This record gives sequence, C-alpha cells and structure tokens, in this order.
Amino acid sequence: MEITTLVSWLVLIFAVFYIIRIFNTLVALKNRFQNSFSQIEVQLKRRYDLIPNLVETAKAYMSHERETLEAVIAARNGALSGLKEAASDPTNGQSLKKLASGEGLLQSALGKLNIAVEAYPELKANENMMQLSEELTSTENRVAFARQAFNDTVMEYNNFRQSFPNNFFAPTFGHKKDASLLEFEDSVEIKQAPKVSF
Repeated sequence: MEITTLVSWLVLIFAVFYIIRIFNTLVALKNRFQNSFSQIEVQLKRRYDLIPNLVETAKAYMSHERETLEAVIAARNGALSGLKEAASDPTNGQSLKKLASGEGLLQSALGKLNIAVEAYPELKANENMMQLSEELTSTENRVAFARQAFNDTVMEYNNFRQSFPNNFFAPTFGHKKDASLLEFEDSVEIKQAPKVSF
C-alpha cells in the first residue's frame, strides 16, 4: 500500500512538473517570436524613415515624375500603417497579411522609382542619392534577415504547440492558434516558373 501511494505521488509530481514545463516553454517561444517581430519592426521603421529623404533628393531632379514620387510616399504610408497594426499584435495573421500587402505595394513603387532614376544620370551620380540608395539596400537585407529569424521562431513555436501532448494543454494555457508566418512575396507567383519570351 505504501509503495503504490509513493509511486502515485511520484507520478503526480512528475505530471505537474511536465505540465509546468509545457506552459513555460509555450510562453518562452511566444515571447521569442514576438521579440523577433520587434526586430523586423525596427528595420522597417528605419526603411520608412529613409524613403522620404530619397524622394526629396529625387524631387529636385525628377520634376516630370511627380506621380511616381507620390506613389512611393503613399505606398510607404500604407506600409507604415500595416506595420503599426501588426506591431500591436504580431500573433494576428490578418494584420501580418495587411503588412505583407503594404510591403508588396511599397516594393512595387520603389521598383518604379528605380526605373525612373535610371533616366536621370545626374541624379544617379548625386552623392546623397547614392548614399540613401545604399542605406536602403542595406536595410532591405536586414529586413530579410529579421523576417527569416521571425519565421524560424514562429515555426519553432508552432511545432511545439502542435506536438503531442502539448496540443492538449496549449489551448488551456491560452495558446489556441498557430502563429502566422510573415511573407512579403506572393508565394503562388514564386512557385511558378518565370515566363521568358524572346
């Protein structure tokens, strides 16, 4: 009788500690992916701060490209709005999709600006423009790295949350749904082979 009671207590203590470990790991992984999103936020804000300077520098040379410059600023403001919404709750998949959509529009607008800049050799040679372009490129690389780190931590959280027996306890501890990945590209377009015509 005493041995079975002792074994029962040991099993109960082990189960309690195991459940506590599941809870603590879920909290740690969620905090890690939220911190990873904060790193994306820092880099995107840096990029959004560089864009008005880039446009102001280009304005002096590109008087006929007003629509392109205004489109860049409008796209930047839209992306910034999406970032603010996503930063308030990085676990919300809809706000991450809105951010990704805003980033897609911004990338498109910046691409059009780059094409327009090619028509102005004196602008391309402007030291301020070259420095801003280089900083923007450097920031783009940092954003890509931060996004990859975020997606890795989200995957780690989702894997742990979905694993057995964690998936039974996670909803009880407030971890009811998977976190969403942040993808700036259209995955359908990426998976398709590029069309080349001559």
